[in-house]
Amino acid sequence: MTDSADKPDKPDADGTPPEPKAEAAKPEPKAEKADTKKPEAKKAEAAKPEKADTEKADAEEAEAAKPDAEKPEGDKAEKAEPEAEKAEPEPEADPEGDPKPQPKDDPADDPKGDDPKDDPEPEPAKGKAKTATATAVEPEAVKAIPVRHYGRWVAAVVVLALLGLLVNAFASANVHYHAIPDYLFNSNVISGLGKTVLISVLSMALGLVLGIVLAVMRLSKNPVTSSVSWLYIWFFRGTPVYVQLLLWFNLALIFPYINLGPIYRDEMSDFMTPFMAALLGLGLNEAAYMSEIVRAGIQSVDEGQTEASHALGMSQAKTLRRIVLPQAMRVIVPPTGNEFINMLKTSSLAASAAQYLELLRSTSDIGQTTGATVEMLFLAATWYLILTSIFSVGQFYLERHYARGSLRSLPLTPWQKIRANLSAFGNRSKGGVTA
Repeated sequence: MTDSADKPDKPDADGTPPEPKAEAAKPEPKAEKADTKKPEAKKAEAAKPEKADTEKADAEEAEAAKPDAEKPEGDKAEKAEPEAEKAEPEPEADPEGDPKPQPKDDPADDPKGDDPKDDPEPEPAKGKAKTATATAVEPEAVKAIPVRHYGRWVAAVVVLALLGLLVNAFASANVHYHAIPDYLFNSNVISGLGKTVLISVLSMALGLVLGIVLAVMRLSKNPVTSSVSWLYIWFFRGTPVYVQLLLWFNLALIFPYINLGPIYRDEMSDFMTPFMAALLGLGLNEAAYMSEIVRAGIQSVDEGQTEASHALGMSQAKTLRRIVLPQAMRVIVPPTGNEFINMLKTSSLAASAAQYLELLRSTSDIGQTTGATVEMLFLAATWYLILTSIFSVGQFYLERHYARGSLRSLPLTPWQKIRANLSAFGNRSKGGVTA
């Protein structure tokens, strides 16, 4: 090759000598230096991403060394992707040094249509899998065995046996039960029944009014009124009501006249009739008990209510009438109802002590006349039960009225209870009620 370049060119066919070839221009030395620097710059630029990849790999290894509890869930997901990339095989290189292109996955060829986001998550550890399996197993149902109360069965049998003996005793007794309905609406019995209700209502009203006065006197800061109230309560609660009735009826023996000055003046025998003796004896005795009931009701009201009413400029009497007593009625009404029912039965003491013709006295007179003494006592007991039942229903509605501000839901009335029980029994018979 070198020899041919040194030889002169042959002349052309027409004899014209060939032009001499220009010598190749020699590269300048600066250009050579620039060419020599370019490969070095390329090597430095190629080394930079390798260095960045090395630092990134070191950071990932440091994060992988941390415990799993400190890593957030996002970091775990990001770590899974580089691990998946590392797991991919590197492309094989050609003999000339170029890597072979890897065929890309075609989503159309994949029947499942896998998406990078849908890649399966790494399987949990074996310990976690066991825990999940253990929690997935449902516990066995607990078989509750009811406790057997043999004592209840024994008590029920004993009570029923005693009740049967009692019924048998009265059934075989020499009692003419047909006489009870015969005299149930006798004129004398109805008259005594009316007087019983009258003396009970009036005595209860007197005891209630006087009891409120005594309660206010007892709570007063005045030592005189407080002491007098305490002495009254001490005396009338400490002596039997029957003794008090006898004292009032025989008061004419020690006081022949009653002299109230210009208001009233008369003989004690004319003034102290059986009705008046029964009214004063029952009413004044009841006032001692009602004073304690009213005092308890007044003290149940918060003191802030009284202070607020005084701050608004209300007087003590107006505060008691408009603020305290209406709130105290919720506490006062239940025991007051019990006291009235007790008054209905206590009025029978006026028959023997004050010769007052109330229900018991009227039936006793009929029994002595007809000879059916026990039957007439049963008749009086029947009417007392009827009166007690009627006034118990009234007491229930009165308590229900004053309980409106203290209960979230008012108790059912007797009629509502009957309807609820009937409807429940009807649903149970139709199979509508299930356990």
